[in-house]
Amino acid sequence: MSLDVSPELLAAAECGEVSDEQFAECVRTSLPYAWQTVSELSTRLLVEGGPFADNTTPPVTEAESGQLLRALASDAVRSCLERYFGVKLAFQNCHRVAAFPAAEGQPGMESGAYRRFVSTREQLLNQSPELRDC
Repeated sequence: MSLDVSPELLAAAECGEVSDEQFAECVRTSLPYAWQTVSELSTRLLVEGGPFADNTTPPVTEAESGQLLRALASDAVRSCLERYFGVKLAFQNCHRVAAFPAAEGQPGMESGAYRRFVSTREQLLNQSPELRDC
């Protein structure tokens, strides 16, 4: 199971829509490593600027790796993180996450840096034998 959903949150979902704040809190408590990683990248991007901020250090444990994979593989979780932190996320391999400035109200208008990061070329260049079975 990806998220630890409280009985109250499940009941709210059964009755209708759940707010972003409620879902974000569920993600934060269920996937703390993934939340912390995205939070740190978003903060770096805001403070340091630049085209993006990325994480190139693999998670220490399998549990941390699993959290990152679950967070970024789920469209709902990933988009919640993007809305909460105001960034566009990209993911390579089992650990390389990058946060890009969110496009100002223009869906599909990602930056050149984002398009390069998610390109086939960059995916191939980011491969290494150490990460083959991560």
